[in-house]
This record gives sequence, structure tokens and C-alpha cells, in this order.
Amino acid sequence: MHAALPTSPSSPAAGTPMLSTRFSQGLMGHPLLRPLAALALLLLIDLCFIPGFFRLEIKDSHLYGSVIDILNRAAPLMLAALGMTLVIATRGIDVSVGAVVAISGTLAALLVSSHASLALALAAGMGAALLCGTWNGALVAGLGLQPIIATLILMVAGRGLAQLLTDGQIITVYDPPFFYLGGGYLLGLPVALFVVTAMFSLTAWLMRKTALGLFIQAVGINPVASRLAGIRTAALIFFVYVFCSACAGLAGLLIASNIKSADANNAGLLLELDAILAVTLGGGSLAGGKFSLAGSFIGALIIQTLTYTIYALGVPPEVNMVVKASVVFVVCLSQSAEFKQLWRRLGSR
Repeated sequence: MHAALPTSPSSPAAGTPMLSTRFSQGLMGHPLLRPLAALALLLLIDLCFIPGFFRLEIKDSHLYGSVIDILNRAAPLMLAALGMTLVIATRGIDVSVGAVVAISGTLAALLVSSHASLALALAAGMGAALLCGTWNGALVAGLGLQPIIATLILMVAGRGLAQLLTDGQIITVYDPPFFYLGGGYLLGLPVALFVVTAMFSLTAWLMRKTALGLFIQAVGINPVASRLAGIRTAALIFFVYVFCSACAGLAGLLIASNIKSADANNAGLLLELDAILAVTLGGGSLAGGKFSLAGSFIGALIIQTLTYTIYALGVPPEVNMVVKASVVFVVCLSQSAEFKQLWRRLGSR
């Protein structure tokens, strides 16, 4: 009989378990694992308690179903979360997102209702959003105001301006081409999903194929060191606020098109809070530096799925706000260094 040869550490027999262990450890430590697990848990609850939740049917060459409805209604929040991701990554915050949504959607709907061309209405809505972003960026990057104070000014004044444009009334729009943006379908899917996919693809390309993503991360980690290293910190911060408002403006166009009216009172109300929550649920750090575009999208889906679940189960709508507050509390605890140390101490006992 031949003696068994010892297996060297470099041999495949010894390396395979090691690679498997590293793979499992890397999978468990993946930043998207927790948000995906939360979304999967919500979907499992929907599957068990909401009959026909995953049922899809085709009507008039369009896909209909609860899942499609959630994706369609989550589109504005996804756009807002996309812009908010970059702002939070630079240690900033933008609480004027809802006001920008109201201004953009209201202005576009008013122009459409006054028989202006659709292109002019959409351009005016996006132009107003870009002006709002320029205002925020100038206050934060130019004058050095605290982000929450600078954007709070526009949050209050912007909503008031939108209400002045409509005289506090809901202006109904009758223009089928305008309805197509937020309520139309393309290849059987809502057009809003294609808009969101295009914006996500463009942003992801900028973050991965250019140095922009690295610069944003560097500014979020240490803005002073980034400036001393030659990064134009002020210009970068100015850009992220303009980009955030552009995303909010596009979300405002989707909302106005979907509801077929200019509703300055309720359009985008508290959307900024949902966007911030979506970013944190997706693994973004409120301390800056750490961000995930895909994670923010998953966070937006979690929020919209949670809202749908609460309504579908017949739970009072007020509970939705309590649940969101609880989620915010848990997320803030999970990002607290003191809480993490306390948790490790309890786990070591």
C-alpha cells in the first residue's frame, strides 16, 4: 500500500475549502446583502398574506400587477434617492428635494395647460430645477453655509413659490402626450422605469468610468485633505447639489404627468425624507464617503414595498409613518460607533 501524500497548502485539495470560505465570507460581508435581505423579507410577507401579489397579466399589450405598480410608483423616489446619494456622500444633505419636485412639476403642468409646447414645458421644469440646484450649491459651496440650513431655505420658499404659481389650487391638465412620461408604457413596461434606468446608467458610468466617483468619496472622507491634494472641492460640492435638484426636477415631471395635474401642495411632500432613508437603507453613510447607487435603489424599493404592504393589509396609513420612524431609528443605531462597540461587548460575554 502506498502512503497518502501530504497535501500542500497550494494544492487544489487544500485551496478549494479556503476559496470557498473566502467566498462565503465575502458574500456575507457584501454591502448589498442587508438591503436585499430586507426587501426579500417584505416580498415574502406579501407572498404569504396578499393573494396574487406576484401575478402578472397583459392588458392592451401592457404588463399589469402589484410588482409593476410598486416599480412604477417607486420611480420618483428612485430618482430623488439617486441625487441624494451623491449629496450625502460629500457629507451634505438636501431637504429641499420635495420643494424642487413641486416647482418643476407645477411649472411644466401649468405651461402644458396653457397650450405651450410639450418640449418647452419639460425644458422649463428642468430649468427651474437646475436653478434651484444652483442656488443650493452656491450657498453651500460658495458661501459655506451648513447644508441643512441652506437647503431648508429653499424647502420653505420653494414650496411657497409653487403654491403661488397655482394660487393654492390643483390645476388639472388635459394633454395625452404629457401623460405619456409618467403614465405611458413602452415595450409593455412603464416609461418611468426607462427614465430611471437611463439616469442610473448615466450616473453609474460617471462614477465608474471617470474620476468623479473617487473624488466624491475622497471629499466625503476628508474634504480638507482632498482640497490640499488638488481636488476642486467647492466645484464638486456645487455639482452634486445641482445634480440632486436635476434628479428631483425629473421626478417632479414624472409625478405631474402621472397624476395629470399641478399639485403644489402635495407633490413631493416629505419626499426628501424618504430619499434620505433610501440612501441609508442601501448602505450609504450619513458621515459621508461611503455610498452605493444600487443600494439606494434597493432602499427606495424597500420603502415603496413597505408602503404598499401596509395599505394592502388594511393597516391604517398613519402606521406607515411610525414604521418609517422606527426604521430610521434602527438605521441610525446601526451606524453609531458607540452602539457597535456596545454590541460587540455584549456579544463577547
